[in-house]
Amino acid sequence: MVVGTDQPHVSEGMASGTTIAVDCSDPQLAADQIVRLDSTLSLDAVVAVDEQGVQAAAVASSRLGLPASSPEAVARTRDKALMREALAQGEVDQPAFAVVARGEPPGAAVSRVGLPCVVKPRSMSASRGVIRADTHAEAEEAVRRTRSIVASAGGSPDASVLVESYVPGVEVAVEGMLQDGVLDVLALFDKPDPLTGPYFEETIYVTPSRLSQADQDTVSAVTERACAAIGLTEGPVHAELRGDVGEDPARFRCIEVAARSIGGRCSSVLSFGTGATLEDLIVRQALHMPTARPGPGSPAAGVMMIPIPAAGHLRAVDGRDAALDVAGVVGIEVTAPVGTWIEPVPEGDRYLGFIFAKGDRPADVEAALRAAHSRLRIRIGPRGRPLA
Repeated sequence: MVVGTDQPHVSEGMASGTTIAVDCSDPQLAADQIVRLDSTLSLDAVVAVDEQGVQAAAVASSRLGLPASSPEAVARTRDKALMREALAQGEVDQPAFAVVARGEPPGAAVSRVGLPCVVKPRSMSASRGVIRADTHAEAEEAVRRTRSIVASAGGSPDASVLVESYVPGVEVAVEGMLQDGVLDVLALFDKPDPLTGPYFEETIYVTPSRLSQADQDTVSAVTERACAAIGLTEGPVHAELRGDVGEDPARFRCIEVAARSIGGRCSSVLSFGTGATLEDLIVRQALHMPTARPGPGSPAAGVMMIPIPAAGHLRAVDGRDAALDVAGVVGIEVTAPVGTWIEPVPEGDRYLGFIFAKGDRPADVEAALRAAHSRLRIRIGPRGRPLA
């Protein structure tokens, strides 16, 4: 295995020759680098592990003739407006949407989609820049703030943004694998915390889902139709849907589809029968190896992405031993380095860390995650006073 990365710390501790520098910000250049590597190593697969690498992996796979979703399809998952247009053409249930052009005020777009609405940047992830607005005045401010966030990440200060109708109801996440356009749902996660805005910081994921089997079937069907409309055919997908489970049958709308697996450390809560990890399944499929799954490895599992309570320099996270004493909690990882500046969404783009739990029932897992989080004490210092 060779790791291509634009993050120098990734190669630390790895043997010489197992990493190459790949510029993920330029997919065509990254593909050039990967194709050159193939001339000496004869690559069997190119697998992206995060949002930044999916386009480069798709372009390289296309040039090398390896099975993968097309670069055009993957590009649609990286641009929320292009994704919405593809879903509309495929008649997939989704929010009403409109694009606010560069420098344009949002009034006309908001009138088309209605209130409340959600303002989003076209290409960011992890809920960064996503803001709910209940009035036209709030929508104006949300667009201004979202454009400021885009500019802070190196984009245009008058960038075009997406406005969508707000979809009420429960939100779920689908973890799946595509092969020849057929979706195999590996896990369906409930998100028990209400994501009602004004910001949409994700916290708890728990699997298996507590939705009825009929609702789970609907979620799977909508996800597969969404992948087909976008043009995705191969490899991992991570999708998010919302539905009103008070309806019968419930109507689920597609919020997002990504051409990758679940982010961060979240995949570590999943295991499949023989102890295989999600990454095992992804790599085995890419290498055309058998990927049979006897069944889930544990009755229920979940993860909390530890929310950032306020902007500032991280001083310490106390109480981890007490949190680990909670029955069902199997691990805690604080991934934000002490001394660094952190901030919550919509400006922030990272989590403080992760709490992992397992149990006999999804409700037990959710309770363990909440209890462990309540025992943590997160100390944050003000701007201008970093911890040495």
